[in-house]
Amino acid sequence: MADESLAYRVRQFTAALHALVSDEERHLVAALLSPSEQRLFNQMPTYDQRHCLDVYYTLVAANHTDPILLRGAIIHDCGKVDDDGRPMGLLWYVAATIIKRLPALYLALAKEGYGPLRPLRVYAEHAWRGAHMAAQAGAPAEMVMMLRHYHDPAPQGRAALLQWADEQH
Repeated sequence: MADESLAYRVRQFTAALHALVSDEERHLVAALLSPSEQRLFNQMPTYDQRHCLDVYYTLVAANHTDPILLRGAIIHDCGKVDDDGRPMGLLWYVAATIIKRLPALYLALAKEGYGPLRPLRVYAEHAWRGAHMAAQAGAPAEMVMMLRHYHDPAPQGRAALLQWADEQH
């Protein structure tokens, strides 16, 4: 299992290094999101944009048509951009993935995540942060709630669907 997990993470990291978003996909984003929601998408690095689009496509392939769910999927990781507009770097994803295997250490570092550890705090709080950013962007309350709760241990409704799709990637 550990070898499978490592291989999965290596594939995930390699895919992030080569992530692309096509012009057609940018048009899709523009057609589905409000201008303020588009700004949330656009401030994410390409690897997070790609991931969010992959989550969107997973939901579409599973025949989900709920516009709130699909729009939320496209911006669900916007909270990984810090308050100064800096996206979380790929190496911090690697660090967070490794540190999360030691939950007590991860929680302690994320709680005290200021200065050089700030990306860990942003990562740990990204669902809450993304919900807050979506609310400020004028997203519907249902989308804000979904974004706030999709990382809960037992999410309900749209948040559960988003969590399921997110876990596929």
